[in-house]
Amino acid sequence: GFFQSYAVEVDLKDASNATCLYADWMMRFWIIYESNDGDYKNTTLNLSSNVTHNGSVCGSDTQAALVAVQFGEGHSWSINITKTNETYQGDFITLTYNTNDTAVFPDAKRKGPVTVLVKDSLRPVQLNTVFVCHNYYLIEAENVTQIFWNVTMQAFVQNGTVSKKESRCPADTPTSAPTVPPTTANVTTASTTTLSPAPTTAPKPVENPDTGNYSLKSGNKTCFLATVGLQLNVSQDKPLLININPKTTVADGACGNTTATLKLNDGNSTLIGF
Repeated sequence: GFFQSYAVEVDLKDASNATCLYADWMMRFWIIYESNDGDYKNTTLNLSSNVTHNGSVCGSDTQAALVAVQFGEGHSWSINITKTNETYQGDFITLTYNTNDTAVFPDAKRKGPVTVLVKDSLRPVQLNTVFVCHNYYLIEAENVTQIFWNVTMQAFVQNGTVSKKESRCPADTPTSAPTVPPTTANVTTASTTTLSPAPTTAPKPVENPDTGNYSLKSGNKTCFLATVGLQLNVSQDKPLLININPKTTVADGACGNTTATLKLNDGNSTLIGF
């Protein structure tokens, strides 16, 4: 499915009204919870349009910075960021979701707030450098998968100005080899028959999507394997069929002790999660 997501922007000021911490990002949470009938169900928790950031702290040489946001019916998320002489780094991420929110957890057996604490796995960032990650990356813990994208963040901002020097996440690093364009040297001519000009109208999209093979590894072992053809049927202003092309789709995700998450990301930033 497609879910509405909102961006969060936090621009903290110090005592002199200069920016000391800046963050702009999008996130979503996949949560597995127990229902009243004993079954385990999946739900998606998205940010609402009204997000506050009460309790956020700039930080200093002796105190960690804190980005804290509150949204929806009693949900909150925060990350504390520590500083060394040369770098800053996310330390712990805390998510609290409220199962009393019946729109997200319509039949939850457990009622009230549930808190999940997880260590941030991203590498340190040099001071006076902004961390940027456009692609999706996931953090999984305790039946919750946290998904982040379009992230721009700098803690311990110097002189009140966000740096133009960027540190990119591994997900933004290209991994595929460049495509070699056809030339007369690498194209074999099948015959000398003169070919008709190519049609000027775009060809019709294929009805059935191509089958792709997608897998995840945990260490040296494959922990998730899917062989599947995927087509999205989007109904908004008018129906739209979108075939997922395995040749341009990258598999990512994580395998946990009790859950596994496979996400497929194509060149148009379409995200499908299993």
